[in-house]
Amino acid sequence: MSTKAWGVGIATLDANGATLDVRFRAVGLGELPSDTPSVDTSVDTDRDRGVALRPVTVAIDTTAGPADSADAYLRLNLLSHRLALPRTLNLDGIFGHLQNVAWTSRGPVAADAIESVMWNFARKGEHLTVHGVDKFPRMTDYVVPSGVRIADASRVRLGAYLSSGTTVMHEGFCNFNAGTLGASMVEGRISQGVIVGDGSDIGGGASIMGTLSGGGKEMVTMGERCLLGANAGIGISLGDDCIVEAGLYVTGGTIVIDPSGAPVKARLLSGQSGLLYRRNSLSGAVEVLARSGSWGGLNADLHKN
Repeated sequence: MSTKAWGVGIATLDANGATLDVRFRAVGLGELPSDTPSVDTSVDTDRDRGVALRPVTVAIDTTAGPADSADAYLRLNLLSHRLALPRTLNLDGIFGHLQNVAWTSRGPVAADAIESVMWNFARKGEHLTVHGVDKFPRMTDYVVPSGVRIADASRVRLGAYLSSGTTVMHEGFCNFNAGTLGASMVEGRISQGVIVGDGSDIGGGASIMGTLSGGGKEMVTMGERCLLGANAGIGISLGDDCIVEAGLYVTGGTIVIDPSGAPVKARLLSGQSGLLYRRNSLSGAVEVLARSGSWGGLNADLHKN
């Protein structure tokens, strides 16, 4: 992949000139082409929201950290447009370039101005819906990737990478710089930095640990054709064709009985394929057994998105 990227779009600025968001008309990899589409706008202010609109052209080196807000938004768009895989862009310091924004039904609003903006609309008899107050907007307000189903758009952040065939159910969640590399069922949580392989299922209430808090450094990968049972969780990587039974949370420090019968820390099995993680209902020990064959797999009709 090229280490260069570009985008042209419109930035929304608050009353102090801080960038609230950037909506790109076009993005791409490589050097900025000479024939980029025009982004001139005849409307340069929105008085009801208290914002200004400005055309922007961005050209970046993806190996260096984000230089400003427009650079940060371009990187998030590259991920959601599936032009860059999770973990392949330098996102160091991205939080410092993103404002805490009130994301509304009429567009972004400065968080400290939201009450006065709501009044601007109310006095005209219009209702303003606030979808959230956060640094990251909903992905689908900016990018709608082909071939995916997302039951609740508020649960997928801009910067998520969702491959065609992925279904995110109502309680599923996908953070930025994370996502799926094929058809997957997401009923649980995909944290920042997590990658889920083709044909895998994250059960309802299940969770895959990220690295934003707690000091963890290892980014977890879930291989192909894996099943993470309902209310289960992992802090280690799974290879292909693995199962973690419902309700079982396996971290790197979990003591497990490995396939040879020896007690080891689960991190020593991280990334290995063809394993079943389960808790012995009599002894309470977490056992890891070698397995083969299919657990049933995804419903093919369900993922023809």
